[in-house]
Amino acid sequence: MLRIGLLGFGTVGSSFAEVLAASGADARITHVFNRGVVRKKTHERAKFVPADAKWTERVEDVLAAADVDCVVELMGGLDPAEGWLRAALSSGKHVVTANKQLIAYRGGELFELAAKHNVQLLYGAAVAGGVPVIPGVSQGLSGDQIRRVSGIVNGTCNFILSSMESGAEYATVLKEAQRLGYAEANPAADVDGLDARAKLCILARLALRAEISPDDVPAQSIAQVSAIDFAYAKELDCTIRQVSRAEVEDGAVQARVGPMLVPKISPIAWSHGTQNMVVTSGRFGGDVVFSGHGAGGHPTAVAVMSDVRAVSLRSIKVRLPAKKMAVSGDCIAPHYLRFVVSDRPGIVASIAGALAKYGVNIDSLLQHRGHTAARLPFVITTEPCRISTVVDAVQEMGTLPFMVETPLCLQILVVDDPETD
Repeated sequence: MLRIGLLGFGTVGSSFAEVLAASGADARITHVFNRGVVRKKTHERAKFVPADAKWTERVEDVLAAADVDCVVELMGGLDPAEGWLRAALSSGKHVVTANKQLIAYRGGELFELAAKHNVQLLYGAAVAGGVPVIPGVSQGLSGDQIRRVSGIVNGTCNFILSSMESGAEYATVLKEAQRLGYAEANPAADVDGLDARAKLCILARLALRAEISPDDVPAQSIAQVSAIDFAYAKELDCTIRQVSRAEVEDGAVQARVGPMLVPKISPIAWSHGTQNMVVTSGRFGGDVVFSGHGAGGHPTAVAVMSDVRAVSLRSIKVRLPAKKMAVSGDCIAPHYLRFVVSDRPGIVASIAGALAKYGVNIDSLLQHRGHTAARLPFVITTEPCRISTVVDAVQEMGTLPFMVETPLCLQILVVDDPETD
């Protein structure tokens, strides 16, 4: 019987208790740590916790308990969670966590600590919730040489952007996401890409065997994307999604998180609502797609339960070596540039001249009718060029006197041609 000390009885923690109770697994909760345990103990979902389990507001009661074999941490954040898990591992307790920030920033050190004390540290719920990306990559694809990992790993942003396809504006959809509980009152971690880049670093460690820090990965917010951008994207046979993407090139990792134009032929374009999707591209196995519900209490609890079962059955986790690599977000790609201007003669010539100054070639120009001359939106797409080059050009163009808004610059995702790849 695996005896579990549960840290956190919120949405995921209570869902885990329910999933565990229904699983028939040889495991049971003996301790629950949470603030305000009097309120938590009387919650309707506390019925899934064994009646003799000890509820406590002192985490030390769990970490020092002789009748806890495995600590399940579902509270999140770097501090104080890192200290708790270090103490648990050092005392010979297995650890299961859904803490993406902790695994992204401190995973390498924690894995070494777990190995030193001959215990397991499992984190299948840290990326894509109930979608089995982590075990799928670490075990099912360990025989391949994965060269790239990309996809949608933040359900909040996917809900917002896929909802905007119908013509709604960002602010309106964000409020709806907050009302439904998909977005926090302060949505910055999601919409600015901080959540997604932590998950991308975890995937890079597993898939690319590259140890990279989230702080080194460029992240672009989705907040500047407008309904008009979806109209232009549709004309380009694309949609817009927050894409997390990393690949090894010339001994470094090209990594980036942000809204990108995604061709509709790409699987990444097919994901809607709060779904997550991860695509791995292997040297021998080609593309493998993982897709499903990445957010919510029950899907995440399923991944946690799968890790608990693995610990209970003493499953041996595949550990692949990873090495530290430099990170660059400056890849070569075509770009989508959207301008909102006060119309006057010579605008296109001025923009073309600014792009030519930086060596950026124009691929197409799109302008829809029906907008006022005072706020006229139009789009230029570029031929492939370095992100840093086009960003410098856009910054200079943003100072031109006819600009009404800061120009929007989005990378256009290039889909490999299987016939030539």
